[in-house]
Amino acid sequence: MGRETLLTLLILLFGGLVLQPLALLPWRVRIDAPPVVAERRAWRRLWLPVLPTLVVGAWLCGWALREPDPVTTRFDHGMIIGASLPFLAVALRAGLRALWVLVRQPVELPICTVGFLHPRVVFDPHLARLLEDGPLHAALEHERAHARHRDPLRIWLAQLATDLQWPWPWAHRHFQVWLEILEHARDEEARELGASGTDLAAAVVATARHARHAPRACFGAFPPGGQAALLGDAHSLAERVERLLTPLPEQVVPNQRPLGRDAAALALLALLLGAVLVWGAVYGNDLLHPFLLWTWNA
Repeated sequence: MGRETLLTLLILLFGGLVLQPLALLPWRVRIDAPPVVAERRAWRRLWLPVLPTLVVGAWLCGWALREPDPVTTRFDHGMIIGASLPFLAVALRAGLRALWVLVRQPVELPICTVGFLHPRVVFDPHLARLLEDGPLHAALEHERAHARHRDPLRIWLAQLATDLQWPWPWAHRHFQVWLEILEHARDEEARELGASGTDLAAAVVATARHARHAPRACFGAFPPGGQAALLGDAHSLAERVERLLTPLPEQVVPNQRPLGRDAAALALLALLLGAVLVWGAVYGNDLLHPFLLWTWNA
């Protein structure tokens, strides 16, 4: 078998065997913290089951760097392929859903933020004419906060991580919880930058009413991946309005993106994956070849 083909099958097999049990664990996220803190906790929760799969993939890539092509070790091709098929189906489903978001026409919303690398705010001019200056400014500040944090890209990535944990329904619930907390965090950021909570609540209600009467607008559900919008379902909207009408705490730390912390976390992850890659290149044959021989003798 070709080295790249076997590498793909092993990543699917071992990655799936690691990811699926972790997706079953009842991870809990504390949402009683300030929205910006709760949002980042919920974001990390979405990725906890996926990160070990990246480590497994890096280790196997290190092994493949020293493995001849084609692989000469004797092993049972049918057993490897058969065991990988369920995880292949999950990965294929997740990949196709992610690709569909990239190629399809975005759903028309009264106001939303679109674009992965260069997010931009899209505002329905009919809605803009209905809003007074205060709610209009508040809605723009909310969407600008989405754009600053590149939330359309983050929503797309979060949906991909959730789909990799299919078919467990609580993975989707964690995704929905994160989306709700994300909206609260962007509401708070807009208010810290000068938007009135009352004006933002008025903008949310007006947008919901406009979406309900617009012929092609999406209402009653969170937007699909690739869009960050002001809307949510009816229950979430009621909670948001109540929260927006509550005054902000007197001592508020400005809600700025912790770029240094994010960069440090990404650097640490890259360092870990690099170390695992080297480990796989040095010791991969010693650990993996006995497994391949076992499949032949099983």
